Amino acid sequence: MRITFRCDPALIDLLPRPLPAKAALPDWLREMPPRVPSPLHQRSIRTVKQCPPFVDAMTHGFMILLPCDIAVERGRFSWDWPLPPLALANHPRSPLSFHVPEQIAGSPLAQDRQVVIKFNGFWTIEVEAGWSLMAVHPVNRGDLPFRLVTGLVDADRFVDVGINFPAIWTDPDFCGVLPRGTPVAQCYAVPRETPVLACEPMSAEQLRRYRDLGSDILTGPPGTYRRRFRARRGPA
Repeated sequence: MRITFRCDPALIDLLPRPLPAKAALPDWLREMPPRVPSPLHQRSIRTVKQCPPFVDAMTHGFMILLPCDIAVERGRFSWDWPLPPLALANHPRSPLSFHVPEQIAGSPLAQDRQVVIKFNGFWTIEVEAGWSLMAVHPVNRGDLPFRLVTGLVDADRFVDVGINFPAIWTDPDFCGVLPRGTPVAQCYAVPRETPVLACEPMSAEQLRRYRDLGSDILTGPPGTYRRRFRARRGPA
């Protein structure tokens, strides 16, 4: 899968470039111990740092990054980001824009005191024919003071302007700076064809394999999935 990003020529050396998600892991995951004592189990147990599905979801796809520092003071947003003249007259120049609350009224997204923001897209994104682009909140990143609204874009066809990423600002009391380079959207290409769903009973052989694997997971050494089933992934 080749994914191509393009931007206004005046911004090519100013914008943080999209990164493989593997290269944007948070410090808290890197610093988390792999094992911790558990009073309930009366022994040391593994943390989510040693759960491959947890980590692999965080490293899947690529990240769109915040282009500049944004100062936030209890729902007031400001930034100092002088840009040079751009080749495109109608191109966004601010990192954020906003939605009115009525656009999410009646949905579970509507909460008191929460602002609906939009991370403006400075990169156009093109995926291969027949594929779409899924944009989600950076996976397992509950530490971020916003929650991205999930969206699916046919980015093999919608390639001539940037994709914007709406989000709910979930921490109305936040005071501080959201720094340049903060991951704001995790994206990955998905095939557009509708899957065929099939439900069927297990065969005798499949029942045997289920029993064997279940026994190995419950009574064997830890890491069965990692040792036997996890696919190798390329470098960031």
